[in-house]
Amino acid sequence: MNPFLQFIIRSFVAVPATGTVWLVSFFGLAQTFWFSSGVALVGGGIAYLLTGVYTTSRFLKKNQLTRKEYRYIKQNLKEAKQKINRLNKMLFSLRHISSLKQRVDVLRITNKIYSLTKKEPKRFYKAERFYFSHLDSVLELTEKYTFLSSQPKISLELEHSLSETRRTLNELTEKVEQDLYYILSDDIDNLNFEIDVAKNSLKK
Repeated sequence: MNPFLQFIIRSFVAVPATGTVWLVSFFGLAQTFWFSSGVALVGGGIAYLLTGVYTTSRFLKKNQLTRKEYRYIKQNLKEAKQKINRLNKMLFSLRHISSLKQRVDVLRITNKIYSLTKKEPKRFYKAERFYFSHLDSVLELTEKYTFLSSQPKISLELEHSLSETRRTLNELTEKVEQDLYYILSDDIDNLNFEIDVAKNSLKK
């Protein structure tokens, strides 16, 4: 769940709860101002925590995940985000103009996979090949390519290696694109089913 959205929801519940507890304590129970304020803060804190538990539970239920699974996915997404950030820096630092489109494609697809998985964590299990294999390969090759291509003098042997690396990165880009299509395969199947139903309805 979006942390900022969860914060807004929890605050929206906790702030009125704090005010209500203070009013009841100060006016209803005739407690002192400071005692009422302390009780109100505790009450607001409890409301904030309980709202977080409730929203997280609803989110997990909607995505059909256990808390253990969600922690596992969140940890892997956190690590993946760091890798994607490194990849972004590396790809934008390259000066090879002809590979610009390929770099843009890699960034677009990797960010799309990450955003889909972050929004719907259950998709992580269909994206494991991307997170545990292809993303690492793209990052490692890109970092090595960036380092070697930045050398002041490039020999024929090095140029050959760089050319081979570009070719391999192109192949990996295709693999990453296949990962995206696999993640979306259920959505595509559902859409095709809806299209078939709509066509049958039109025929009738």
